[in-house]
Amino acid sequence: MNVLIHKTKEVLIAVVPVVVFVVILHFTILRGEIPNILFFQFLIGAIAVKLGLIILLFGIELAILPFGDHMGTVFVRSNKLLFIIITIFILGFFVNFAEPDVNVLAVQFANITNNLISVTTIRSLVAMGAGAMLALGAVRIVKNLSLRLVLVTAYAVAFSLAFISPDFMAIAFDTSGAATGAITVPLVLALALGMASMKKDSISAEENSFGMVGTMAAGAIFGLLILNIFVKPDMTEAQVMLDHYDRSNLIAPFLYYIKKEPLVTLQSLLPIFLIFLLFQKFKLHLPRKPFHRILMGFIYTYIGLVIFFVGVHAGFMHMGSEIGYQLSKIGNPVIPIGLGAMLGMLIILTEPAVYVLTHQIEDVTNGYIRRKTVLTFLAIGMAFAVGLHVLRTLVPGITLWHYLLPGYIFALTVMFFTPKIFTGISFDSGAVASGPMTVTFILAYSQGVARAIPHADVLRDSFGVIVMVTMMPAIALQVLGFIYKMKSKKTGV
Repeated sequence: MNVLIHKTKEVLIAVVPVVVFVVILHFTILRGEIPNILFFQFLIGAIAVKLGLIILLFGIELAILPFGDHMGTVFVRSNKLLFIIITIFILGFFVNFAEPDVNVLAVQFANITNNLISVTTIRSLVAMGAGAMLALGAVRIVKNLSLRLVLVTAYAVAFSLAFISPDFMAIAFDTSGAATGAITVPLVLALALGMASMKKDSISAEENSFGMVGTMAAGAIFGLLILNIFVKPDMTEAQVMLDHYDRSNLIAPFLYYIKKEPLVTLQSLLPIFLIFLLFQKFKLHLPRKPFHRILMGFIYTYIGLVIFFVGVHAGFMHMGSEIGYQLSKIGNPVIPIGLGAMLGMLIILTEPAVYVLTHQIEDVTNGYIRRKTVLTFLAIGMAFAVGLHVLRTLVPGITLWHYLLPGYIFALTVMFFTPKIFTGISFDSGAVASGPMTVTFILAYSQGVARAIPHADVLRDSFGVIVMVTMMPAIALQVLGFIYKMKSKKTGV
């Protein structure tokens, strides 16, 4: 009960500012511009998001985190490298294949390529890359390999492929963020923590507790870039997907997603649950009480995810698109850039995986790296990500390369001058920043901005925002790491 009360307070503190921000916009700058029916759908969606997030975080606490921790312990104790590689690759593949955010991007991209590349193919390629790098991340912990070396190599390969495969660059890099969703991140974080906790060296254990999510996210990029070497789709007749319900009906979008989300969420959660049952049968052998506790946690997680996604898709997403469109129609570029940046700062606080990561950072470091400090720098990074992306849409000639190349060069260089633990924390933070709220609300906002700008292309200028959200928080946390290093030198710690 105490855990549930604590989660409720956290969620209310996080979600209320977003609601207040939209309400203020609706009655001031955008007065009369946003249809009342859309505004009320947003309010209903906000209630669903809050309720779903509370139940989801409670379920993760009961099920996903303990399961991941137990798995990590089993892997390290087995000391069988081939078993670790195969098992974690299978886990990574199925979890990422079923990730709802990956499915959203896959559907959009299949539409862009006029279904030349099927949704199943896109999801499979993303899942294979993510699963392979997740397995490499596990090997890195077991063999004490350098996370910095792994990340530099991964992104060097990704950028080399991007030069060869420019058509799929934006969507491929966006998948690095979409692959790290509300279920994937808590499980992988707990898995890394369980494996790292078996290290005898406490410093090594602390450093190895992070970095696995960032490593997996880097792997998600590879599949589509490799495919683009062999496939050159015609995107001249791309179209934006339309909704499958009547927008003029207040409850229609909620009824649509209430029918859709239970099955989509079941597909996302089922692979993890089945793997848990297999591990329980052959490896874990948990007593009845903790076993039943995890089972109940899976039920809470499922219910919370369904309610959360119904609220996000039916209430939040279209408001994001409409706000971006109306703000850009005003004609002052400062408004969509500035308010978009502010919106990004608030949205990051509603991402489910951000809660899990920031708490784990504070717990693993025994409070040395404070959760509120990490959240502050994440919010700053998110603000720059959204603001810079809107600027790219508004100003012809600015390409995604102008952001990604110097951004990742900076991030991958500065990590050699910050404490090792911040390498994992920063790239994990970038990955968790791009969760379901970002993939829906912020992506919708960027689409709305593009719709209002005559020279912009809605599809071309929408893709790329997620990778910006992945990159900029990683840079912000690297800066935080450098500050901690300077502070340690001054205090002699």
